[in-house]
Amino acid sequence: MLHQAKFHIGAAALSQLPRDDVREVAIAGRSNAGKSSAINALTNRRQLAFVSKTPGRTQQINYYEVGFGRFLVDLPGYGYARVPGALQQRWERLLSAYLQTRASLQGLVVVMDARHPMTDLDRQLLEWVGPTQRPVLVLLTKADKLSRQQQATQLASVEQQLRLTYPNCSVQLFSSTQRVGVAEARGFIERLLSGMARAPSESRIDAQRKAPGKGEKPGAKSLNKD
Repeated sequence: MLHQAKFHIGAAALSQLPRDDVREVAIAGRSNAGKSSAINALTNRRQLAFVSKTPGRTQQINYYEVGFGRFLVDLPGYGYARVPGALQQRWERLLSAYLQTRASLQGLVVVMDARHPMTDLDRQLLEWVGPTQRPVLVLLTKADKLSRQQQATQLASVEQQLRLTYPNCSVQLFSSTQRVGVAEARGFIERLLSGMARAPSESRIDAQRKAPGKGEKPGAKSLNKD
């Protein structure tokens, strides 16, 4: 399904979004956490989402159509200090309203840099979506930059934090360059878009132990602060 992705519309306000009788899964994350690279890997398209050298470039909600009435949604990156404060606040209001009120939203993928996961900004995002009980998959991106031991440590730590505070979330390692976790994340999204399943109930620690280490080949604060 995701291989069919094509740009549909960019919206700077909720009033510009497609009607609510569609199904969509959104991807969110801090600026420079690898969100655009993750979208390109999931859709198997090199330049569907623009990978910028300037974090914070995405200033609107971008919709990618992946089938009739099915959309992958790219939310604005958050937490980039060089973005003007007024713009950061506008993005924050837009993100909060979207996550808490969008009826067609089936679930959320949150990208976090595996080296610096679960920041205060990430927690705020999870707190917004938590009351909706929508399933959330956390992708620990850039996992290839960590050793095997570091990967296991970060994965276990994040899983424990999510279990205690955000029970609707699951977590996995992810690397767009080495294709680690791509198939699993794609499956999560496509099941939700198809209405076939909800989020997995547990993280995949055992499966992720097989993820490549560094150098190996594959086998409640405001979001306007950095």
